[in-house]
Amino acid sequence: MITLDKFHQDFIQTLLSDSESRGLLKSDSFFDMFCEDLVRSGDLGIDYAATPYKKNGVEVYGSEYDRERKIFTLINFEFFQEDKINTLTKKMLEVKFNRLRKYIFLAKSGLYNDMEETSEGYDLAFNLFQLSKANEIDRFRLIVLTDGRVTRSVSEIPSEFVDGFTYEYRVIDINYLYKIYASQSEGAPYEIDVNIPFLEVDNDSEKYQSYLCILNGEDLFNIYDEYGQKLLEQNVRTFLQFKGAINKGIRNTIEFNPEFFFAYNNGITATATEIIVENNQIKKLVNFQIVNGGQTSSAIYAAKKNNKLDIGKVNVQMKLSVINNNGKQGEFVSKISEYANTQNKVNKSDFFSNSTYHKEMKTLSKIVWAPARHGSQQRTHWYYERVRGEYLNEQAYLTSAERRQYEIMHPKNQKIEKTFLAKSENTWMQKPHIVSKGAQYSFVEFANKVQEEIEDEKLLITEQYFRDCVSRIILFKATEKIISESDWYEGGYRAQIVTYSIAYLSNYLSKNSLWLDFNMIWELQEIPSALADIIKIVTSNIYKLIIEPPPGYKNVGEWCKKEHCWNEIMARNIYFELPKKLTISKQELQSINKEQREIKKIDVGIEAQTFVVTTHLEVWVELLSYYSKIENYRDISITQRDILKKYIEGKLNPPSDRQSKIMFSIYMSATDAGWRVEDVYNL
Repeated sequence: MITLDKFHQDFIQTLLSDSESRGLLKSDSFFDMFCEDLVRSGDLGIDYAATPYKKNGVEVYGSEYDRERKIFTLINFEFFQEDKINTLTKKMLEVKFNRLRKYIFLAKSGLYNDMEETSEGYDLAFNLFQLSKANEIDRFRLIVLTDGRVTRSVSEIPSEFVDGFTYEYRVIDINYLYKIYASQSEGAPYEIDVNIPFLEVDNDSEKYQSYLCILNGEDLFNIYDEYGQKLLEQNVRTFLQFKGAINKGIRNTIEFNPEFFFAYNNGITATATEIIVENNQIKKLVNFQIVNGGQTSSAIYAAKKNNKLDIGKVNVQMKLSVINNNGKQGEFVSKISEYANTQNKVNKSDFFSNSTYHKEMKTLSKIVWAPARHGSQQRTHWYYERVRGEYLNEQAYLTSAERRQYEIMHPKNQKIEKTFLAKSENTWMQKPHIVSKGAQYSFVEFANKVQEEIEDEKLLITEQYFRDCVSRIILFKATEKIISESDWYEGGYRAQIVTYSIAYLSNYLSKNSLWLDFNMIWELQEIPSALADIIKIVTSNIYKLIIEPPPGYKNVGEWCKKEHCWNEIMARNIYFELPKKLTISKQELQSINKEQREIKKIDVGIEAQTFVVTTHLEVWVELLSYYSKIENYRDISITQRDILKKYIEGKLNPPSDRQSKIMFSIYMSATDAGWRVEDVYNL
């Protein structure tokens, strides 16, 4: 296991690499990296934004509004940026919180009136004023982030009630991020005090224990009110936030027939890594996660919070699985989420670490070598991080010399994160309004699109696809850097300028039936100067367009999230000359795609054959037994059954590519239907 000191060093070095490669201020990279980890753990919502403002003893760097719980979060930080871990003292922390409190006072008093509408801090000041005036804020949550370590004396800071608002205080240090990493799950360990009656379910498995429980509506409300999105497994958490009003049927049951809620509602499915039991009651839940029933939880909460309904008579059934192997929690939770939600498209588009897409991208990142740059003889890999912390984990047991060599072959600035890939791809697919909504919104949109194309066989994850994705990432980062270094750029809305500029270029190419030569970017491992010149022209024009929203859209950030904004930008004419050497013909593109499809077919055949011959024979015997049952007999054809029988009898040694693909397909169909063999499916 990597130590805290090593984790801190990696965090700082990754931050410096990110800052340099994207042309960002180190503080910007710090904020982005820290907040993205907190979104994954549920400590921060997906609508967070960098909203810096610093002036006359006032300081704020980011914000997030939880509309459901009416919590307005303001973020500040203390960034030491040193090799050793510094200590954040009580006095330093008080200064940071005082500056946040002063900002709230000024914003509620109309600070936005003294600001330029196009300035970076205007959106935050305007939103906070409007929401407080409309009584849409119950709590202010003030957070201080730090790459240092907080002293024990200030690890817990009591809440305050000031001028009709509750003020909550929290400091999140490098040690908290380390706990997230060390836990091998999506969040740092946490405990919830409860008082829940239960019935233990007999279970022979040593891996988990199941309980049937009853949660009162008030108890569920209080738990959700305190922990919010942190309770929800990431797949559920991310998709839930895109749903609109609460389910009308659930609300009507709560309002008119609360005593029937238990009978009418399917309840929730949840996991924990540990429980404490006293007097036949569960008293404590450790690492509690709701993997199915997020909408039910949210609906009950909203019924009381927004509709002021009595939920005291509402009771919810809960199926709780306590996972005995904490290291396997993430995998176990993912599987429970998948099978508990089979009726819901959320999990049919389960696009997180276990999806085929990510596995194939990971495999390609290991075998595809990037060209050497600037006369160097050293070729490198673009590292695809399928699971958060994977890059660091692979170095955990390397010697210092081995670690140096590893980082030469896998440079930090060539690490690909899933959310960044989604942002880059959505931009090229001409969805800048989606990208402007934030990384997690963008990720879900990308998930649905790619899953749909894979199912329709419109997309194959080939080596060419991988290289093109990397080339688009290079283009994205280069555009960020060009903007940062431009004379016209005075700060603010860089993220929006980047995505709208690249999307505009993509749209221009589409309208003119042209295709950008991504192979040129791949071979150079940077964008050619001719393309950089075009980007400079487009970005400066896009900047002028987005900072002047039409009447009714005073908030530039919100305007950029509208599809109407993208339609307006597409209709504008930005003049530039596109050299022919930057594009390829339709025939060249078709030839490349055809060649890659043929290679992919060969690779798939080899992979299927390898899977079949390396899987224990008993698995295939069990599979045939499964398909021999009356209820499953017609699920496969006579030919498929014959191939399976012959392989078991030793008559296919080895099976052909075609036979292997058929057997692999049968196996996957069975697992999709819920069949499991313990030797293969080992939680």
